[in-house]
Amino acid sequence: MGLASEKPPTSTDGVAEGTEKHLAQFFHLTDLVPLSVSSVGPLFSVAATGGVMAADAGWWTLPAIAILALPFLVSSFVFRLLNQHFPHSGASYHWSARVIGRNVSHYQAWILILAYFTSIPPIAIPAGSYTLALIAPHYQAPPLVHLGVTLFWILFAAGPLLLGGKPTARITQAFFVLEMVSLTLFGVLGVLNWHRLQVPIHFGPPPIGGILIVAVVAATILDGWEIDSYAAEESVKPRAHPGVGGIIGAGGALLFYAVLYPLMLGETPLHLLAGSTNPLAIWSARLLPGAPWLMLIPILASTAGGLWLTTFILTRALYAMGRENLVPAVFSRLNRRQVPFVAIVVILGLTLVVISIQVLVSSLSSFFNLVLSAAGFFLLAEFFLDSVTATVFLTVGHRRMPEVGLDPHAHHLLRAGAIFSTLVMGALLVAFFIYGPKAIGGGIDQTIAVLLVLGLAFAWWSKRRSTGTVVFAGHDVENKPLVGKVVAP
Repeated sequence: MGLASEKPPTSTDGVAEGTEKHLAQFFHLTDLVPLSVSSVGPLFSVAATGGVMAADAGWWTLPAIAILALPFLVSSFVFRLLNQHFPHSGASYHWSARVIGRNVSHYQAWILILAYFTSIPPIAIPAGSYTLALIAPHYQAPPLVHLGVTLFWILFAAGPLLLGGKPTARITQAFFVLEMVSLTLFGVLGVLNWHRLQVPIHFGPPPIGGILIVAVVAATILDGWEIDSYAAEESVKPRAHPGVGGIIGAGGALLFYAVLYPLMLGETPLHLLAGSTNPLAIWSARLLPGAPWLMLIPILASTAGGLWLTTFILTRALYAMGRENLVPAVFSRLNRRQVPFVAIVVILGLTLVVISIQVLVSSLSSFFNLVLSAAGFFLLAEFFLDSVTATVFLTVGHRRMPEVGLDPHAHHLLRAGAIFSTLVMGALLVAFFIYGPKAIGGGIDQTIAVLLVLGLAFAWWSKRRSTGTVVFAGHDVENKPLVGKVVAP
């Protein structure tokens, strides 16, 4: 793709069929910040992964998270810069197309799809489990009942997404307030009860394999804040606000974990946490005996918010891909509320299919569990590719893309941070292939390898279909979105 020859669009000429409408510009910064923080889902993240982390690394969970925390925090500032230059609902795969080229971008689109789709069922299934634990704590639910409750949350997630940006933002804000109040409450209770509940702190010899696996798993608890990048075309100030919410979300997530994990590990015997499906419930039972609902309600709110916000990210990316014909153009169709309804229905429908197989078909459940356990790997791979894009942009972007106006002397620290993130994330991806089978189970390496190879087929197929890179360039004087197309020579 001729980078230097790209020109910002000045009209809607050449936009792919089915994109006559545009995403509604609704989100202000006050909307993007709750979206970014809630999409991280701090309470759900600790509840879903804390038991696995405690089993694999014990107290070494804390340095394991720290290994990945800095690269992710750097990534939030990188995303901010890329949003200023290339706001787009396709976010990372679009940045790759503009900076590196369409071949790499098409492969990254595949990684993006895998990263977020494999993250959705592992959120939806616990939503059903937490609901049953809340309303019927002693009921041993059969698979069909569990599936029915999970279906309720899938339909609930579809509601705000299909109704548009305003309902999505408002419902998210309500859930956000509940989660923030709960995080503060349990943080305060944990500090006040430290003298009563404190257990011995013993790190022991560092389990290298466990630490590295936990660092990869940490990708699933440190991501989500990037949602405001995928909401760029729906922001009223697409070059000013997207990225800011992400920085706040990433910083907030690190702050929450810096408080919650030490308190939970310091006040609960490690053998009770290791392998638990909900370690937060075990800790809260020690803080507030006899009132498990006080923790289950905010965890459920966090889980539900993560479900529709993760779906939001993937559907906006698919909308952008459909607009460029990387995937069938039907994914770019919008309903009267100007949201990509086909993408929403298809993704949540496929989620229901996967969950149904997991819950009802025992012979295939282990296979799907194996595939979905790769979510951390593909999320990390997505951020790794973003770091590569940022490194290239900050190193040679001023020469290859002079029309962007990048000052080569203004971002020395950010360039160093992008290189650092690339090296750390790349090393962790390699380490996952070495230690993954022991921590997750045999076949995980082969599963990931097959999915990575299928990405080459997707890149070839999408290249044959693609009609060019669609560029979003903000709004004109009448506040209409400026969308045009850059076609590869």
